[in-house]
Amino acid sequence: MLNQLITSKTRLRLLIKFFISQANRGYLNGLAVEFNESTNSIRKELNHLSKAGYLEKQKDNNKVEYKANVDHPLFEVLQKVVFKHLGLEEIVDRVLERMGSVQKILLIGDYAQGLDSGTIDVVLIGNQLNTEYIEALEEKVEDLIDRKVNFYLASKQNPNQQSIVLYENQ
Repeated sequence: MLNQLITSKTRLRLLIKFFISQANRGYLNGLAVEFNESTNSIRKELNHLSKAGYLEKQKDNNKVEYKANVDHPLFEVLQKVVFKHLGLEEIVDRVLERMGSVQKILLIGDYAQGLDSGTIDVVLIGNQLNTEYIEALEEKVEDLIDRKVNFYLASKQNPNQQSIVLYENQ
């Protein structure tokens, strides 16, 4: 969906990296290694996104750190577009449909770090979750969003695991 609108793969990967979680940060060289691309192509896209105000630059000694500009008027819109592009909204909707008493839905793994690896790892936290439904759901969701999805069931959140909260029952 989004890859048809944004034709630069590097720009799309940077948008996913920074807008999937506002906590994600990156340096030019680190991003080049992470994306397995030249520093020149990464620098070009970082400059475009910074100039447009979507990313903030912060000097840290001799390095420049980039992060999403959460004060930008389109920050929340871009974050929703990234979530929609990855199929995260679809996952949440399908899980809540018939899963039982879900307390939290967490995104973990590569996508929690902003890496578009093709495999989405999701932790469902709750009591008496419908395990039969979740097994059938993996295939349905994978067909809808064109990405591999792994669901993990838990009774509580692992505090040492980097995660993004996709849903929380208040």
